[in-house]
Amino acid sequence: MFNIAVFVSGRGSNLKSIFEKVSADKAKICAVVSDKKDCGAVSFATKNEIPVYLVSSKEIPEFYSYEKLAAQLKKIPVNLIVLAGFLKKIPDSFVDEFELKIINIHPALLPSFGGKGMYGMSVHQAVFDSSAKVSGATVHFVDKVYDHGRIIAQRAIDISDAENAEQIASKVLELEHEILPFVITKFAEGKITINGNRVVIL
Repeated sequence: MFNIAVFVSGRGSNLKSIFEKVSADKAKICAVVSDKKDCGAVSFATKNEIPVYLVSSKEIPEFYSYEKLAAQLKKIPVNLIVLAGFLKKIPDSFVDEFELKIINIHPALLPSFGGKGMYGMSVHQAVFDSSAKVSGATVHFVDKVYDHGRIIAQRAIDISDAENAEQIASKVLELEHEILPFVITKFAEGKITINGNRVVIL
């Protein structure tokens, strides 16, 4: 079985879409990891009997250090780590432990509108303020720089009629719920390859 761990910080809408849209015979969510003990994603995982691991860069009771978490995920073992609304930067040492096994969903068309501080509504507000006519969602590998890793897949949507950032957010979220399960399924099927700086979906 292809095992995935989903890292989340909020209500978990992408976690839910993965749970619902990725076929159980393709991949299994074997762990949900969060930096927040009380969030919608953790509640969803608990309700659906998915093991939850809390993680922090500080020593907090009940929370794993990234070092201990890495050891636990390797023990399972996890084949792919999916950042789905996880708001903390992953430590470089953790990225090294799972090189090319961590992906992220970003609510814009990278390399535009990415980088430190560009998450959630701040992204959509920046897109709206720029007068861009299209936006979209990007799935990319995670490296040691914010929103910098190789792009795996992107989908775009017309936002020329958007009247505010909230409308853009709503449209892009629908794309996220399509593209992330699609990419995870392709990983599980072994249909993601890397050719130099390009990622190819077979």
